[in-house]
Amino acid sequence: MKHVARKRFGQNFLLDRQVIDRIIASIAPQPGDLLVEIGPGQAALTRPLLASGAELHLVELDRDLVAWLEEQFSAESGLTIHSCDALKADLPALTGHRPFRLVGNLPYNISTPLIFHVLQWSDLIIDMHFMLQKEVVDRMVAAPGSRTYGRLSVMTQFHAEVTRLFDVQPESFSPAPKVVSSIVRLRPLQQPPVDAGSIENLRKVVTCAFSKRRKTLRNSLRDILTEDQIAAAGINPGDRAEQLGLSQFAALARSLPFDAN
Repeated sequence: MKHVARKRFGQNFLLDRQVIDRIIASIAPQPGDLLVEIGPGQAALTRPLLASGAELHLVELDRDLVAWLEEQFSAESGLTIHSCDALKADLPALTGHRPFRLVGNLPYNISTPLIFHVLQWSDLIIDMHFMLQKEVVDRMVAAPGSRTYGRLSVMTQFHAEVTRLFDVQPESFSPAPKVVSSIVRLRPLQQPPVDAGSIENLRKVVTCAFSKRRKTLRNSLRDILTEDQIAAAGINPGDRAEQLGLSQFAALARSLPFDAN
């Protein structure tokens, strides 16, 4: 297929067979698995995933690629193609609300919002294997005190066990991106690692704290918590967001009214 990669879709097609094999080995798809692949592109991962005997659902936004995929796999059973935007897709609805595994070479320009989008279904997702910009994976696995530690770190680690697997160099793609990529595995946790009271409150606290990360908590959280409330939660109001661990953010979240929006 002669398909010109489209910048607006963030398309970089994986071509390196060794990298493809290593990704498939990391996923280890099995017959009977229910897999959702976001952004299958030119089917580099699709073919070996389907060959495993897994039931496979493809989510692709580019209509030209959808047409090509339909032509390539028209005779295949166990594969369903969904022409839609992954950022707006209701993935459980596409899979009949059954537990599923998630795979994707995610476009760099939407990777962070897409991660937040799919985390809402962590109770149904068995695991996730994503190709992301290395910088994004750095943020996902970051610990408190790190320059890369932020909202994505806290919320991802609240929902899942995050493991960086390996890096992928630009020359493995066509066109070659200007950055190094990383493969990351997320395994959703059966129970939250800390009691945050409500996920909505945790999101609110973390978002406010990191939106003004250079300011102290007394200033960054002043619209939702008083200095006394921060101190009552066992947190120093003079600390900054990057100094707090997940348990401390959870303590702040529990200080908000349970129905906070």
